[in-house]
Amino acid sequence: MFPLHLNLNLNRNRGARLRGLALFSGALALALYCWGLLQVFGAVLEAEDGGADSAPVRPCRTHAKGAEALDYRIDYVPLRFVCETRGGGSYVADRVPGYVNPGAFGFALAAMLLAIGAGYEAELRARRAATPTDGEPRITG
Repeated sequence: MFPLHLNLNLNRNRGARLRGLALFSGALALALYCWGLLQVFGAVLEAEDGGADSAPVRPCRTHAKGAEALDYRIDYVPLRFVCETRGGGSYVADRVPGYVNPGAFGFALAAMLLAIGAGYEAELRARRAATPTDGEPRITG
């Protein structure tokens, strides 16, 4: 079994662990979003490549309505490559992997909740430090 002092030390570092996990989760969210941006910008480069084979827009050809695609746009939240068709319609081209948007959202949400938890832990620690064992609050400042 673990010695008692090691177990107490782990409880003292709970806020630091929460902050570290929040940072790691935020980094994963950013990495996933950047991966999706690379996919979208690759589709933009392919769409902007002129020449005799440039109409309809190449990234939009994989869909059944590809022959009707006139232009495209990029939506950043959620991240996607949107093909615009005649008559004002549009559809999403499958350029961004399906795991990017939910994964980035999930990791960003987890990072936010972990950061809130770390702030709450710091507040609890500060309140415990300001209250002595006899129950009388200390005057600080």
